Amino acid sequence: MLFEPTSAPFGRPRSESDADATTRHAATCGAAPVPGTWEFEPAGAGVAASVVLKRGRQLVGLLLLLCLSSGCSTARYLTARSVRDNPLAAQLRLMTRQGPQISERTWNTLRRYGLRDGYDQDAHVCLRKIQTTLRDNRDPELIHALAELSYVEGKKAEAKGDQSDALGYFGVALTNSYDYLFDEDLSETRNQYDPQFRATCDLYNESLEDTLRLLCEEHHIKPGQTYRVKTPDREFVIQTQLRGNWKPDEFDHYEFVSDYEIATLRSKHTTFGLGVPMIAVRKSDEHADPREKYYPDGLSYSVTAMMRCAKPEHGEYGDANTCVLEFFDPLSANQVKLADHWVPLETDLTTPLAFFLDTPRFREQNQETEGLLNPADAAKNRGLYMLEPYDPNRIPVLMVHGLWSSPRTWMDMFNDLRSFPEIRQRYQFWFYLYPSGQPFWLSATQLRSDLHDLRQTFDPTHNDAPMDQMVLVGHSMGGLISRMQTIDSGDDFWRIVSDQPREKLRGEAEERNKLVSTLFFKSNQSVSRVITIGTPHRGSQFANELTRWLARKFIKLPKLNKTVGENLVKNNPDLFRDTELLTMANAIDSLAPDSPIFPVMQRAKYSPAVKYHNIIGVLQDPTLLQKKAGRGDGIVAYESAKMDDTESELIVDAEHTKIHMTGQAIFEVRRILLEHLREIDSADRVATMPHSGPKSPVGTTSVRKVGFEE
Repeated sequence: MLFEPTSAPFGRPRSESDADATTRHAATCGAAPVPGTWEFEPAGAGVAASVVLKRGRQLVGLLLLLCLSSGCSTARYLTARSVRDNPLAAQLRLMTRQGPQISERTWNTLRRYGLRDGYDQDAHVCLRKIQTTLRDNRDPELIHALAELSYVEGKKAEAKGDQSDALGYFGVALTNSYDYLFDEDLSETRNQYDPQFRATCDLYNESLEDTLRLLCEEHHIKPGQTYRVKTPDREFVIQTQLRGNWKPDEFDHYEFVSDYEIATLRSKHTTFGLGVPMIAVRKSDEHADPREKYYPDGLSYSVTAMMRCAKPEHGEYGDANTCVLEFFDPLSANQVKLADHWVPLETDLTTPLAFFLDTPRFREQNQETEGLLNPADAAKNRGLYMLEPYDPNRIPVLMVHGLWSSPRTWMDMFNDLRSFPEIRQRYQFWFYLYPSGQPFWLSATQLRSDLHDLRQTFDPTHNDAPMDQMVLVGHSMGGLISRMQTIDSGDDFWRIVSDQPREKLRGEAEERNKLVSTLFFKSNQSVSRVITIGTPHRGSQFANELTRWLARKFIKLPKLNKTVGENLVKNNPDLFRDTELLTMANAIDSLAPDSPIFPVMQRAKYSPAVKYHNIIGVLQDPTLLQKKAGRGDGIVAYESAKMDDTESELIVDAEHTKIHMTGQAIFEVRRILLEHLREIDSADRVATMPHSGPKSPVGTTSVRKVGFEE
């Protein structure tokens, strides 16, 4: 895109301590820095110089205006809650001065069984009496009452600092709420339409969360390990297992989503069921695995914790309750089979994403502006990034940002698309970060190379069929970079700079190869569909003489690129017809409507196997400044954005910087992705899901397309 600052960078910065991860400091605005001293070329006269100065100031004002209008602020993606979110808080008066207290319905149950006074006198004895009564009378109302009473007593013990008693009470609440929900003896009396049923689900979830919080205080929970927990009344043996495409030692620590509140992302995507949504904070691999460079430092995943407990039997662990604490991947499935029942998982896909985006190491830097003004330094963070584990059975969707931007600009679309089960089951999302201040054709060359390296890293034998069904989604300048992945150049691009054969090119082999790889290339056969959004296929009027002149003043191109171009020009004085493209062009130059590359791209040889889609912004009520760009999104005119070779075109009433964030654009991308799946499936190339890990002592779990089965 042309002018799009976003609020925070995206890349491979330094790591942070656990304390940093929970104490999040505000970052400075990611606006383009305004130099204190301006240096201008002589304008020939004082009046002319003042005009240039005035226009320069106007441009800076424009840049800052665009910065502010596109959301350049100290963005916080989430905030820490002073009190964790708990659906039982109101019902059980957990936060009141008199609380916690049991519900009126539970009081009525105790009254019916003659236990109300006994509870006031000695809660522990009352709980014992309820357990005795339940041996002969399996009343769901009484089972729920036992779970609720135990949870309340657990909260009281926790407030007193008695963690051992609290664990015991939470364990009783957990096991009895589980019985209420799944005991076959209650199948005829259990009523899923009764509000008490959902209240019991909440009791299971919250007693499990409180249990996990206490366990995390005493132990560093690590999947694959076994823990013994003793309470005054019983002993538990807890085995921990991962149910996803993760390694057992992949995570550094866990956080609870109930401790945080979404602040910036527009939508929070959750599902309701059983389990505790958590944030699994990934740790960096210490063994220099080549795949690690594709995962940003501090990446966090969404997980849902569940615990299944077997009834006490004398065995390997004596008479202790044997439980399995499992961490499920909601991206793989959102159901689990418990006691022959398919049960939806309680999930939260958005808070773990916001947790990762909110880390100080991203907000303290501004790679959007660095990528625009200093491509040389920004190049160190260039590359493809994954925010979820690579899956050989899912189709990659690669999102490519535009000028003065970063992968952060895609987070609302990414968050919303993942909320659709049919999308997350079949697709995985990748992001490309590149120095946006350099010409887009150079970025296209680098993306071509980076995609090749990724394929060699994850699928060197080309066995992963979904890799050859890739979809590219490009916003603004990113759309140009994406379309260039599907072109067979022939000698069309070489003719822009020379009318002589490339064989006549002289100079160092490395320098010659660098130029040739930029101007001669084949289409990427892994790309089968491209979606462009607000893309200037014929350039933009905002890349005019003044902005180009200023860009050359402030955009610091990589010295190596300039040196290579200058050396080739020097060694080939009569070969090139246009040397400016080799030595001076930056991103603004490359987007000028008179750039010679656009006519070549229009008539280029595109891969016939690729399908194209277009989303275009057309403002219904543009400002005076936006009208100068012509009918369009305020930066890119409709006439520049439209293409004749597309399968579909959608017009959205939105500004250039926000087209891809609109609900219409996101839903259109979803429609296109589903259309892509239908065509793939019609050709009998259905993506499948793998099986998961080892069996547990209280049941087995395998991953299916619809859920996790015992």
